[in-house]
Amino acid sequence: MVKSMTGFGRAISEEGTGRSFTIEIKTVNHRYFDLNVRMPRSLVSLENKVRQSIKNKVSRGKVDVFISQNLYGKEDAEINFNEKLSDNYVNCLQKIRDRYDVADNISVSLIARFPEVITLEKKEEDLEAVWQSLSQPLNNAVEALVNMREKEGTKLCEDIICKCRFINELVNEVEKRAPLVVEDYKQRLENRLQELLQNSSIDENRIAAEVAIFADKAAIDEEIVRLNSHIEQLKETLKKEEPIGRKLDFIIQEMNREANTICSKASDLETVNLVINIKNYIEKIREQTQNIE
Repeated sequence: MVKSMTGFGRAISEEGTGRSFTIEIKTVNHRYFDLNVRMPRSLVSLENKVRQSIKNKVSRGKVDVFISQNLYGKEDAEINFNEKLSDNYVNCLQKIRDRYDVADNISVSLIARFPEVITLEKKEEDLEAVWQSLSQPLNNAVEALVNMREKEGTKLCEDIICKCRFINELVNEVEKRAPLVVEDYKQRLENRLQELLQNSSIDENRIAAEVAIFADKAAIDEEIVRLNSHIEQLKETLKKEEPIGRKLDFIIQEMNREANTICSKASDLETVNLVINIKNYIEKIREQTQNIE
């Protein structure tokens, strides 16, 4: 199935637990796979798992992932009181008071301000449990993203096939005119020679040889066959269940090459105009394929 590289997916984890996640994923077209993940620093160790989950479903495009976390009534740190250190501080203060006979203003707030009396210790996360909470909304967001990319990809596929039909029609017109170009050249050559030589006789063999040389140079049969072949390859590629964007780029490049060759060989204005229209449709298809995975 054809997939666009443009998409968006969002999911929120179920409530009722001590934490919840909100996940948003957006993608745009890019030559390669470029993944950027923004998540809380406390969960950075899970980034590789997040990346792998996305890479399993998305193979091309610029991907931005935003993960936010909310904690509900969950204590992720505890306060520790160092009794021994506090006793030492109080003893020292009392000695200073007695030695210098100063006012006794020892207070709880004073002691609490001394280093290491009260410390905050962050509890270690159970990363496996966190991943169990995170993986489901992540998968939901990725599925929403993929569904959107598939829907847009279907529209792109329909449009490209429609343009291929128009190109086929134009190529058929070019093919019909190919023999007429040689005949028209022969007639114009004879008329020109008649004007130059007037009453003198014309060497029919020389004219035939000249026409044969021109016909060989102006022959576009091979280019037409290859162009039709590329169109069929493009249609078949669109049916594949795999990333096809880069292959489509190559096919479009070859189609454009054949159209340019036909245009350079053609001396007939109507044929040139037909090829210009073909190139116009090829360019429109190329623009569409730039957004296909």
